[in-house]
Amino acid sequence: MMILCGTTSKSLARDLSGRTGATLLEAEVRRFPDGECYVRFDRESVDKDVVIVGNTYTDGNLVEFILMHDAARGLGAEKIISVVPYFGYGRQDRRFLPGEALSAQVMLRHIALETDRLLTIDLHKPDILRWFTKPGAKDLTAAPAIGEHFAGKGIDLVLAPDKGAAQRAADVAHIIGCNSDHLMKTRISDIEVKITPSKLDAKGKNVLIVDDIISTGGTIVAASNELRRLGAHHVTAACTHGLFVGNALEKLKKACDGVVCANTLENEVSTISVASEVAKAL
Repeated sequence: MMILCGTTSKSLARDLSGRTGATLLEAEVRRFPDGECYVRFDRESVDKDVVIVGNTYTDGNLVEFILMHDAARGLGAEKIISVVPYFGYGRQDRRFLPGEALSAQVMLRHIALETDRLLTIDLHKPDILRWFTKPGAKDLTAAPAIGEHFAGKGIDLVLAPDKGAAQRAADVAHIIGCNSDHLMKTRISDIEVKITPSKLDAKGKNVLIVDDIISTGGTIVAASNELRRLGAHHVTAACTHGLFVGNALEKLKKACDGVVCANTLENEVSTISVASEVAKAL
């Protein structure tokens, strides 16, 4: 088995290669003057079984991801397992307005044309995998890796930003060995919203807020500020996918004592590797 990657998720692919002992092959990726993508693996052939690691976010990376599959097939790959650390276009799972594209379904059907098995990590809506038209699709979770990262670091309470993410917080807390809860928003007036843990007291505690995606960071910043007002000692934010749109990371660093994410998307705080979870699934 060989592990192939392009310009995205290189650190994850390298870590995965180290954990599995599989040869890592990085693609040559460049852009023509008109912006079109060129992909080549500088080999005469590849193993019959290959793992392609790459994101479908942004648009350019999506094209690169698709072309890597064709390049691998051209070098003799017979079975391809696709590992998509961050699945772009996965959040629209229904048509909210007439005429909208059902992006999650479109992407999964196209990926199924070239891959035999699909592994994703913390999909925002895991049930979209029903649109992958072949058996063998599985959504993995970064919760074990996040829990192991914070184990022994004095975390007293793990919080989810809402009730829907409570199970993720509970899974992380179980590994750390502490309590978990979720944040609850209570509207005080038309312009004032109170954010508090639903059951547990955060006063004097080292709190870890865990989410699947941090995009603008607005929810986490508001939650951190409120937790400090309630007497939390330290507030740290962690997520699987650190999108950090605009100046989100800067705002989070000011509001929190620490910010960290998994290496599904590479950035300056993506220090938690999910390679162990992918290796287990492989």
